[in-house]
Amino acid sequence: MHGYGPMPQQPTTSRPSPATLTTVRVILVALTVLSCGLLGWAPMLRLAIVTRKPRDWFLLVVVLALNIGLFVFIMATPDDPDQMSDAAALLMMLWILGLLAGVITYYLYAEIRHYNTLGAPAPYGAPVHPAPPLPYQQQHLAPHQQHQQPNPYTAPTPPPTPKPAPQRLDQVRAELDELSDYLRKENKDSRDGEGR
Repeated sequence: MHGYGPMPQQPTTSRPSPATLTTVRVILVALTVLSCGLLGWAPMLRLAIVTRKPRDWFLLVVVLALNIGLFVFIMATPDDPDQMSDAAALLMMLWILGLLAGVITYYLYAEIRHYNTLGAPAPYGAPVHPAPPLPYQQQHLAPHQQHQQPNPYTAPTPPPTPKPAPQRLDQVRAELDELSDYLRKENKDSRDGEGR
């Protein structure tokens, strides 16, 4: 113990995988488009939660107010399209298109920019490098760095495969030659014994 207290932890923001981010973006954009902008607050809510910026919370309130206003306007217009004036129809169309374009464009731009500033995620299995030690910690770490642990992410080297020993093969050949010479000699001796 050197009398130092625990080091404060840096808050880390985990970044979801690119596939997850793309899926969430597609769902929120499709939700906004299919609802004709009435659910445009959903991507803005996600953006405000992810970025935690006051500007995004303010824009969420603005989009929510526009959504409520659009809903009220739609409910106030007559159900029969022939009874709706051209000005009201044009206003509703511009309101919907402006809301769709503004929400989708800003949401995608701000969220992509936010995750790009966090940096790319480390590939799965890649070693995580610790932060460099502070200057007052370096003197205490020096003796411990001599006893480095083996890296668990490197593959162990396989043991060398044994090569077939040519000496053993030569020995077997020599024994077979001796055996065949012995059998020939026995065969020759037995013939000579019969010939007498």
